[in-house]
Amino acid sequence: MSSDENGEVIVIGGGVIGWSTALTLAWRGRRVRVWSRDPVERTTSAVAGALWWPYRIDPQDRVGPWSLRSLRLYEEWAARPDETGVRMVEGVHAGTRLDGLGSWASEVAGLRDAAHGLAARLPLIDMPVHLRRLRDAAQEAGVVVETRTVRSLDEALAEAPAVVNCTGLGARELVPDPAVRPVRGQLVVVRNPGVRTWYTAADEHAEATTYFFPQPGGLILGGTAQDGDGSLEPDPAVAAAIVRRCAAVRPEIAGARVLGHRVGLRPARTEVRVERETTASGQVLVHNYGHGGAGVTVAWGCAEEAAGLVGSV
Repeated sequence: MSSDENGEVIVIGGGVIGWSTALTLAWRGRRVRVWSRDPVERTTSAVAGALWWPYRIDPQDRVGPWSLRSLRLYEEWAARPDETGVRMVEGVHAGTRLDGLGSWASEVAGLRDAAHGLAARLPLIDMPVHLRRLRDAAQEAGVVVETRTVRSLDEALAEAPAVVNCTGLGARELVPDPAVRPVRGQLVVVRNPGVRTWYTAADEHAEATTYFFPQPGGLILGGTAQDGDGSLEPDPAVAAAIVRRCAAVRPEIAGARVLGHRVGLRPARTEVRVERETTASGQVLVHNYGHGGAGVTVAWGCAEEAAGLVGSV
């Protein structure tokens, strides 16, 4: 048994960051427990759109490698979309140009400037299906899942020599870290009137964004990025404005039947925190939170870094 296989690790958090971290640790031979307050279907991650793209996330020098690691896995998993929830879908980022992107863009196949923006074929992920697959894969790898509301990181540190904090917005109170803040995202789900490609027009500094993603359960329309807003109640006026903006791009959306509304709170931070602490008693606490709306995009790169920081405790 190698040193990487010693000791149990508790991962706190049952969203995409928690499950990717737990799986990465399990694949490295660690004994892992996941503590999650909610089942996967009720996590913030389950509400996500979710298109792979480094969006509103820093630090840029780390985001690129993190994102590319996730991209490679999603490209593989897209061969089994019914099982993994991952499909490769064509679309356009309106108002985006290749020369405005970081060096990571040169490693994304097929990115090309088009008449109205940047055309691409990217992973589009059906999050309820994907999260269930991650949970099942973790359990198949020996990860023990426990439903538990954590009120202090000390609760986990009392039970394991290493803990990874993947609590997202919960880190604001648990750490505590006042730099973590909610960025409210509201979506509308409509019956798809025949849209087969995705579209985004998202000013990184605006509260109102425009995008639509064709998912198996309907066409996902967005959205908002309301910094500091913690309300989980759908706003009818906001929903109507979302439909109008999307219909201005694809008129057939205007008459689509509304199937539902979703609201999620993105766990934003000025910079993602992937960092190791050693407690006074010698235990290891690794933080992996603050991914905002790009958690799906950077999940696997951050998971590998966090697993490496756990080390051989």
